[in-house]
Amino acid sequence: MSSGSAVASWGDVSADDEELPTHVQRGAVLLVDDEPLLLRAVERILRPEGHRIVTAGDWESARQKLEDPDLDVVLVDLFLGDRSGLDLLDALRRDRPEIEVIVMTGHASIESAVGCMRRGAFDYLAKPFDDVFRVRAAVRQAIDRRRLVDRNRELELELADRSEDPELVGRSAPLRALQRKVASLRHNESNVLIQGESGTGKELVARAIHAASPRRAGPFVAVDCGALPESIIESELFGHERGAFTGALGSPGLFRMAEGGTLFLDEIGEIPASVQAKLLRVLQQREVRPIGSGSPIPVDIRIVAASNRDLRSMVDDADFRMDLFYRLHVVRVDVPPLRERLEDVTVLARHFLAKHRHPDSRIEGLDLAAIERLEGYSWPGNVRELENVIESAAALAPGPQLRATDLGLGRAVGGVEPPPPAAVPLSLESYERCALERALRECDGDASIAARRLGIGRSTFYRKLARHGLRPNRPAAPAGRPEAIG
Repeated sequence: MSSGSAVASWGDVSADDEELPTHVQRGAVLLVDDEPLLLRAVERILRPEGHRIVTAGDWESARQKLEDPDLDVVLVDLFLGDRSGLDLLDALRRDRPEIEVIVMTGHASIESAVGCMRRGAFDYLAKPFDDVFRVRAAVRQAIDRRRLVDRNRELELELADRSEDPELVGRSAPLRALQRKVASLRHNESNVLIQGESGTGKELVARAIHAASPRRAGPFVAVDCGALPESIIESELFGHERGAFTGALGSPGLFRMAEGGTLFLDEIGEIPASVQAKLLRVLQQREVRPIGSGSPIPVDIRIVAASNRDLRSMVDDADFRMDLFYRLHVVRVDVPPLRERLEDVTVLARHFLAKHRHPDSRIEGLDLAAIERLEGYSWPGNVRELENVIESAAALAPGPQLRATDLGLGRAVGGVEPPPPAAVPLSLESYERCALERALRECDGDASIAARRLGIGRSTFYRKLARHGLRPNRPAAPAGRPEAIG
């Protein structure tokens, strides 16, 4: 069905056709369809409701706009070019389960509707829309449900005693998106994979997920897989019987210690291939076989894994089992690096100062120069580095205010702090960022000169800056035509 026939029966709907009811809750709505005419028509239908409307004409554009932390509802066409709208529905149910999804199609059938609803769609609309008010009502109801679920979660948080729960500190958009993701997992017990650079607080996020889950009364057992020697990792995870090997006294293992709670496997990418196969079997069968035991033991636990490495790339390189990756990657949570949420730096610094300040200390806060120094630093070591800096300064500063000179960060040049090589995480992405920072610093913020120094085009340079959250100190000289950024 063409878009022209799809919109023909909608009539000439304008923003003045219907007065907005006072009870309508406005929301953020994403429209996804590869027909521009249809997008404009649906947008015209919903505009009178007062919603914030965002549109996407293809899969990639939709995925980018789904990063909006305030998004409430998505209307997606069942057939999206060479992709299916069901793929987007599945991705939302996995990564943004708090968002309500309404499926639109010009090829409606009972089987299709039932399939969409079973996969988690909120509603199903057949095109052409004979009644525009049916479209508006579906979006209103989806937003009402979203608000009701959010309110129920808020009430549960208020009623529960959360004095000992971990706190995700900050107010930036990336941090609020992370908080929402954790909250959306409150009634979910699926395995979770947390991805983030070293020092971003992946264990804190894991503890927050546990504390918000139905297993909060059970134990939270954390293990750093990268710190366990290969010779004992199987014994530590799955346990061993007395006499299983020389000197063995018997141990239940970390899986059984986490019974009824959450097992946090930090740096899961460091587990050797031989243990990956056994870990997969445990996750599939929900039972462990201790070394030296002839019978398996059932375990009731939730797995939260974390890595600072890209596990999908490790799968492509055959360094990590694909089947194990998908067992762990039921829900993915990305923890942003501190450089992508610099507005949280001062909030975090005050939080850490209150945490580490000695009761008899004269220090009361941070002065303006210290705040400027903290917010001008690139934080290659992320939140962990910030906490160490504040703890050290609080121990040594004379008070009553922490000064820039107390922080030991050196002097920022042009707003970009050159980190010492030893502080840079061992990854190509981290070294690329350092190269970009150095080029900007040595070229006095001139993007054109910095790009030439690096041997790359100016548009490529701008794309890399945008990916790392950097920007030149002064605009590039105008060219014959504008270059795309991003």
